[in-house]
Amino acid sequence: MHNSAPWIVSRPAIKTLDCTIRDGGLINNHKFTDEFVRAAYNACIAAGVDYMEMGYKGSAKQFSRKDYGAMRFCEEEDLIRIIGKHDTEATGLKLVAMADAGKSEWQKFVPKKDSALSMIRVAFYAHQLTEALEMIQHVHDLGYETSANLMSVSVLSNAEIDTVLEAVAQSQAGTMVIVDSFGHLYREQIDQLYTRFAAALKGTNKEIGIHAHNNLQLAFSNTIDAIIHGANRVDATMGGLGRGAGNCPMEILLSFLRNPKYKLLPVIEMLQHHIEPLRETLDWGPSIPYIITGSMNRHPKVAMDFLVSPDKKNLIGFYEKNVTLE
Repeated sequence: MHNSAPWIVSRPAIKTLDCTIRDGGLINNHKFTDEFVRAAYNACIAAGVDYMEMGYKGSAKQFSRKDYGAMRFCEEEDLIRIIGKHDTEATGLKLVAMADAGKSEWQKFVPKKDSALSMIRVAFYAHQLTEALEMIQHVHDLGYETSANLMSVSVLSNAEIDTVLEAVAQSQAGTMVIVDSFGHLYREQIDQLYTRFAAALKGTNKEIGIHAHNNLQLAFSNTIDAIIHGANRVDATMGGLGRGAGNCPMEILLSFLRNPKYKLLPVIEMLQHHIEPLRETLDWGPSIPYIITGSMNRHPKVAMDFLVSPDKKNLIGFYEKNVTLE
């Protein structure tokens, strides 16, 4: 491609974040084997991925260790058991965990110098802004890179978005992520949101990121659109593995970015040996129920519940129940 079209070049400022384990874990309560997590980690290193989101920093008071796997908590001893002593400089990979406002004991996080993690991504809804700002400041003070992930942006008014952006602009967050939680957004909305985010964050040196879900099979194209506008932080999962309809597939994204540092084969090997076999027991990816919830801007849990119900073949009934007729 480079020889036949030399004007097509990579943009080194773009950094990829693999959230296969974190987002994929939402379909099996993070009950991945140590071997699976280790294989994903090794694939990210070999592929040249910049960040790997290992999972959540979830509260053990809210999530039972009997019901959830280790990467729902990302305790240091679990990380060491699974991947050994991580060396960021040697591997070129930074490790990440997500901390949900209201679901994380963030006051107890260890300093970065004592952790394998380099970044904490703070995920929050608009009504949780106050706690999110406290979390961002706290993890920044502990030495971590920080990211602000405003969830369910597609159901917010412009005034609500502006309120969040104004506050985050003054915070220590290094990145602000456009999160299409419901897989509802089209290109025009990505355009508008990026413009809004960029205007609010102008002069702050903060990066803008994109985390897309694939309900309408637009996760990849919406990610491309955000990149074209200037987003330098992009999320993807191997095989699109993720809650409900899944996410932007890493294997397609790396091919699109054309950065020679990225290698596709390690991802393909992860797909063949570890991710595709999961389809025998786990279900993810676009389907008619997810198209319906995505088009109607509804949480995918509605479709997830439907797909395991006795009525799961009654697509017409599901549509009529969830669509408000004019």
